[in-house]
Amino acid sequence: MSEITPKDVIQWQNEMMSYRDKNGRAFSPVYLKTLHNQLSAIFNHAVKYYELKSNPAAKAGNMGKEKSKEMLFWTKDEYLKFAEAMMDKPISYYAFEMLYWCGLRLGELLAFTSSDFDFIKSTVTINKSYQRLDGEDVITGPKTPKSNRNIKMPDFLCEEMKEYIESLYGHKPTDRIFPVTKSYLHHEMNRGCKAQGVKRIRVHDIRHSHVSLLIEMGFSAVAIADRVGHESIVTYRYAHLFPSKQTEMATQLNIQREGGF
Repeated sequence: MSEITPKDVIQWQNEMMSYRDKNGRAFSPVYLKTLHNQLSAIFNHAVKYYELKSNPAAKAGNMGKEKSKEMLFWTKDEYLKFAEAMMDKPISYYAFEMLYWCGLRLGELLAFTSSDFDFIKSTVTINKSYQRLDGEDVITGPKTPKSNRNIKMPDFLCEEMKEYIESLYGHKPTDRIFPVTKSYLHHEMNRGCKAQGVKRIRVHDIRHSHVSLLIEMGFSAVAIADRVGHESIVTYRYAHLFPSKQTEMATQLNIQREGGF
Protein backbone atom coordinates (compact mmCIF):
# COMPACT_ATOMS: atom_id res chain seq x y z
CA MET A 1 0.00 0.00 0.00
CA SER A 2 2.86 2.39 0.75
CA GLU A 3 3.98 2.13 -2.90
CA ILE A 4 0.67 3.40 -4.30
CA THR A 5 1.00 6.95 -5.64
CA PRO A 6 -1.60 9.59 -6.60
CA LYS A 7 -0.79 8.84 -10.24
CA ASP A 8 -1.74 5.17 -9.64
CA VAL A 9 -5.06 6.30 -8.17
CA ILE A 10 -5.73 8.55 -11.18
CA GLN A 11 -5.09 5.61 -13.51
CA TRP A 12 -7.53 3.49 -11.49
CA GLN A 13 -10.11 6.29 -11.65
CA ASN A 14 -9.78 6.46 -15.43
CA GLU A 15 -10.33 2.70 -15.65
CA MET A 16 -13.42 2.90 -13.43
CA MET A 17 -14.88 5.83 -15.40
CA SER A 18 -14.33 4.11 -18.75
CA TYR A 19 -15.70 0.72 -17.61
CA ARG A 20 -18.67 -0.64 -19.56
CA ASP A 21 -20.57 -3.88 -18.89
CA LYS A 22 -21.73 -6.15 -21.71
CA ASN A 23 -24.80 -3.96 -22.20
CA GLY A 24 -22.69 -0.85 -22.60
CA ARG A 25 -23.66 0.58 -19.23
CA ALA A 26 -21.21 2.63 -17.19
CA PHE A 27 -20.96 3.15 -13.44
CA SER A 28 -23.12 6.08 -12.32
CA PRO A 29 -21.32 9.24 -11.13
CA VAL A 30 -22.75 8.74 -7.64
CA TYR A 31 -21.43 5.15 -7.51
CA LEU A 32 -17.99 6.30 -8.73
CA LYS A 33 -17.85 8.89 -5.96
CA THR A 34 -18.82 6.22 -3.43
CA LEU A 35 -16.02 3.93 -4.67
CA HIS A 36 -13.47 6.70 -4.32
CA ASN A 37 -14.66 7.63 -0.84
CA GLN A 38 -14.32 4.01 0.30
CA LEU A 39 -10.80 3.79 -1.12
CA SER A 40 -9.86 7.07 0.53
CA ALA A 41 -11.25 5.81 3.86
CA ILE A 42 -8.95 2.76 3.67
CA PHE A 43 -5.91 5.00 3.12
CA ASN A 44 -6.99 7.30 5.95
CA HIS A 45 -7.15 4.28 8.25
CA ALA A 46 -3.63 3.27 7.19
CA VAL A 47 -2.37 6.82 7.80
CA LYS A 48 -3.89 6.88 11.28
CA TYR A 49 -2.96 3.41 12.50
CA TYR A 50 -0.21 1.98 10.24
CA GLU A 51 2.09 4.98 9.67
CA LEU A 52 1.27 5.47 6.00
CA LYS A 53 2.78 8.88 5.22
CA SER A 54 -0.13 10.30 3.23
CA ASN A 55 -3.39 9.46 1.47
CA PRO A 56 -2.78 9.22 -2.32
CA ALA A 57 -6.53 9.06 -3.02
CA ALA A 58 -7.05 12.42 -1.33
CA LYS A 59 -4.21 13.97 -3.34
CA ALA A 60 -5.57 12.56 -6.61
CA GLY A 61 -8.97 14.14 -6.02
CA ASN A 62 -12.41 12.60 -6.22
CA MET A 63 -14.23 11.13 -9.19
CA GLY A 64 -17.92 10.96 -9.90
CA LYS A 65 -20.27 13.31 -8.09
CA GLU A 66 -22.89 13.56 -5.42
CA LYS A 67 -26.57 13.70 -6.22
CA SER A 68 -27.31 16.42 -8.72
CA LYS A 69 -27.17 20.02 -7.52
CA GLU A 70 -28.35 23.13 -9.30
CA MET A 71 -26.17 23.81 -12.33
CA LEU A 72 -24.91 27.37 -12.71
CA PHE A 73 -23.74 28.90 -15.96
CA TRP A 74 -23.11 32.20 -17.69
CA THR A 75 -25.05 33.52 -20.65
CA LYS A 76 -22.95 34.71 -23.57
CA ASP A 77 -23.45 38.33 -22.47
CA GLU A 78 -22.31 37.53 -18.93
CA TYR A 79 -19.20 35.79 -20.23
CA LEU A 80 -18.30 38.66 -22.58
CA LYS A 81 -18.71 41.11 -19.72
CA PHE A 82 -16.43 38.98 -17.53
CA ALA A 83 -13.89 38.60 -20.35
CA GLU A 84 -13.43 42.37 -20.54
CA ALA A 85 -11.93 42.29 -17.03
CA MET A 86 -9.41 39.64 -18.11
CA MET A 87 -7.91 41.64 -20.98
CA ASP A 88 -5.24 43.18 -18.76
CA LYS A 89 -3.65 39.72 -18.34
CA PRO A 90 -3.23 37.85 -21.66
CA ILE A 91 -2.64 34.46 -20.04
CA SER A 92 -5.94 34.77 -18.15
CA TYR A 93 -7.90 36.17 -21.08
CA TYR A 94 -6.84 33.48 -23.55
CA ALA A 95 -7.30 30.70 -20.98
CA PHE A 96 -10.90 31.71 -20.35
CA GLU A 97 -11.51 32.18 -24.08
CA MET A 98 -10.51 28.54 -24.67
CA LEU A 99 -12.60 27.34 -21.73
CA TYR A 100 -15.76 29.16 -22.82
CA TRP A 101 -15.69 28.79 -26.60
CA CYS A 102 -14.46 25.16 -26.63
CA GLY A 103 -16.14 23.74 -23.51
CA LEU A 104 -12.93 22.32 -22.10
CA ARG A 105 -12.24 20.68 -18.78
CA LEU A 106 -9.76 22.66 -16.71
CA GLY A 107 -7.16 19.87 -16.71
CA GLU A 108 -7.38 19.67 -20.52
CA LEU A 109 -6.74 23.40 -20.85
CA LEU A 110 -3.75 23.40 -18.50
CA ALA A 111 -2.10 20.51 -20.39
CA PHE A 112 -2.05 22.31 -23.75
CA THR A 113 1.20 22.75 -25.64
CA SER A 114 1.59 24.67 -28.90
CA SER A 115 1.92 21.36 -30.76
CA ASP A 116 -1.73 20.61 -29.93
CA PHE A 117 -2.89 23.40 -32.26
CA ASP A 118 -3.36 23.12 -36.02
CA PHE A 119 -3.98 26.64 -37.26
CA ILE A 120 -4.43 25.50 -40.85
CA LYS A 121 -7.35 23.23 -39.92
CA SER A 122 -8.41 25.51 -37.03
CA THR A 123 -8.39 22.58 -34.60
CA VAL A 124 -6.99 21.81 -31.17
CA THR A 125 -6.28 18.26 -30.02
CA ILE A 126 -7.23 17.05 -26.54
CA ASN A 127 -5.19 13.99 -25.58
CA LYS A 128 -3.92 14.67 -22.04
CA SER A 129 -4.76 16.31 -18.73
CA TYR A 130 -2.77 18.31 -16.16
CA GLN A 131 -2.73 18.06 -12.38
CA ARG A 132 -0.49 19.46 -9.66
CA LEU A 133 0.44 16.70 -7.22
CA ASP A 134 2.90 16.93 -4.34
CA GLY A 135 4.30 20.15 -5.78
CA GLU A 136 4.99 18.60 -9.18
CA ASP A 137 3.35 18.98 -12.58
CA VAL A 138 1.76 15.69 -13.61
CA ILE A 139 0.44 15.00 -17.11
CA THR A 140 -1.92 12.03 -17.40
CA GLY A 141 -4.22 10.62 -20.02
CA PRO A 142 -7.57 12.36 -20.50
CA LYS A 143 -10.49 11.72 -18.15
CA THR A 144 -12.17 9.09 -20.36
CA PRO A 145 -11.55 7.50 -23.80
CA LYS A 146 -14.19 9.80 -25.28
CA SER A 147 -12.20 12.78 -23.99
CA ASN A 148 -9.63 12.15 -26.74
CA ARG A 149 -10.90 14.45 -29.47
CA ASN A 150 -10.20 17.25 -31.92
CA ILE A 151 -12.16 20.46 -31.43
CA LYS A 152 -12.85 22.84 -34.29
CA MET A 153 -12.19 26.39 -33.14
CA PRO A 154 -14.17 29.38 -34.41
CA ASP A 155 -12.07 31.63 -36.66
CA PHE A 156 -11.70 34.46 -34.14
CA LEU A 157 -10.42 32.06 -31.48
CA CYS A 158 -7.99 30.46 -33.91
CA GLU A 159 -6.52 33.91 -34.64
CA GLU A 160 -6.39 34.80 -30.95
CA MET A 161 -4.53 31.62 -30.01
CA LYS A 162 -2.10 31.95 -32.90
CA GLU A 163 -1.20 35.48 -31.77
CA TYR A 164 -0.94 34.38 -28.15
CA ILE A 165 1.38 31.44 -28.84
CA GLU A 166 3.57 33.58 -31.11
CA SER A 167 3.91 36.08 -28.26
CA LEU A 168 5.37 33.52 -25.84
CA TYR A 169 9.06 34.29 -25.47
CA GLY A 170 11.45 31.33 -25.62
CA HIS A 171 8.55 28.90 -25.87
CA LYS A 172 9.20 25.27 -26.85
CA PRO A 173 6.59 23.01 -28.58
CA THR A 174 6.51 20.77 -25.50
CA ASP A 175 6.04 23.63 -22.99
CA ARG A 176 2.62 24.26 -21.48
CA ILE A 177 1.15 27.41 -23.00
CA PHE A 178 -0.82 28.11 -19.80
CA PRO A 179 1.80 27.53 -17.06
CA VAL A 180 -0.56 28.41 -14.24
CA THR A 181 -2.51 26.44 -11.63
CA LYS A 182 -6.18 25.83 -11.01
CA SER A 183 -6.04 28.11 -7.97
CA TYR A 184 -4.72 30.94 -10.17
CA LEU A 185 -7.75 30.72 -12.45
CA HIS A 186 -10.09 30.52 -9.45
CA HIS A 187 -8.51 33.74 -8.17
CA GLU A 188 -8.87 35.38 -11.58
CA MET A 189 -12.56 34.43 -11.70
CA ASN A 190 -13.06 36.11 -8.34
CA ARG A 191 -11.32 39.21 -9.62
CA GLY A 192 -13.28 39.41 -12.88
CA CYS A 193 -16.67 38.73 -11.30
CA LYS A 194 -16.11 41.37 -8.63
CA ALA A 195 -14.92 43.95 -11.15
CA GLN A 196 -17.80 43.41 -13.58
CA GLY A 197 -20.62 42.51 -11.21
CA VAL A 198 -21.09 39.11 -12.84
CA LYS A 199 -22.41 36.25 -10.71
CA ARG A 200 -19.69 33.93 -9.44
CA ILE A 201 -19.73 30.44 -10.88
CA ARG A 202 -17.15 27.67 -10.65
CA VAL A 203 -14.43 27.38 -13.29
CA HIS A 204 -15.98 24.04 -14.30
CA ASP A 205 -19.31 25.80 -14.83
CA ILE A 206 -17.78 27.61 -17.81
CA ARG A 207 -17.95 24.23 -19.52
CA HIS A 208 -21.66 24.10 -18.66
CA SER A 209 -21.98 27.61 -20.09
CA HIS A 210 -20.54 26.43 -23.41
CA VAL A 211 -23.00 23.53 -23.52
CA SER A 212 -25.87 25.87 -22.65
CA LEU A 213 -24.89 28.18 -25.52
CA LEU A 214 -24.80 25.29 -28.01
CA ILE A 215 -28.23 24.10 -26.82
CA GLU A 216 -29.58 27.62 -27.28
CA MET A 217 -28.11 27.61 -30.79
CA GLY A 218 -30.12 24.49 -31.60
CA PHE A 219 -27.49 21.75 -31.72
CA SER A 220 -28.45 18.21 -30.71
CA ALA A 221 -27.36 16.59 -27.45
CA VAL A 222 -25.39 13.99 -29.39
CA ALA A 223 -23.45 16.58 -31.40
CA ILE A 224 -22.71 18.60 -28.27
CA ALA A 225 -21.54 15.54 -26.34
CA ASP A 226 -19.18 14.71 -29.20
CA ARG A 227 -17.65 18.19 -29.03
CA VAL A 228 -17.13 18.35 -25.27
CA GLY A 229 -16.09 14.71 -24.81
CA HIS A 230 -19.01 13.49 -22.73
CA GLU A 231 -19.22 9.76 -22.15
CA SER A 232 -22.54 8.50 -23.48
CA ILE A 233 -23.71 5.27 -25.03
CA VAL A 234 -25.96 7.39 -27.24
CA THR A 235 -22.91 9.34 -28.41
CA TYR A 236 -21.01 6.17 -29.26
CA ARG A 237 -23.92 4.83 -31.31
CA TYR A 238 -24.89 7.94 -33.23
CA ALA A 239 -22.00 10.42 -33.30
CA HIS A 240 -20.96 9.19 -36.76
CA LEU A 241 -24.19 10.65 -38.14
CA PHE A 242 -22.93 14.18 -37.43
CA PRO A 243 -19.65 14.49 -39.41
CA SER A 244 -20.13 18.19 -40.26
CA LYS A 245 -21.39 19.47 -36.91
CA GLN A 246 -17.96 20.50 -35.58
CA THR A 247 -17.42 22.87 -38.49
CA GLU A 248 -20.99 24.17 -38.24
CA MET A 249 -20.57 24.75 -34.50
CA ALA A 250 -17.33 26.68 -35.04
CA THR A 251 -18.99 28.81 -37.73
CA GLN A 252 -22.00 29.60 -35.55
CA LEU A 253 -19.80 30.35 -32.52
CA ASN A 254 -17.87 32.81 -34.68
CA ILE A 255 -21.16 34.56 -35.51
CA GLN A 256 -22.08 34.59 -31.81
CA ARG A 257 -18.76 36.21 -30.87
CA GLU A 258 -18.95 38.85 -33.59
CA GLY A 259 -22.27 39.90 -32.09
CA GLY A 260 -20.61 40.53 -28.71
CA PHE A 261 -18.73 43.54 -27.39
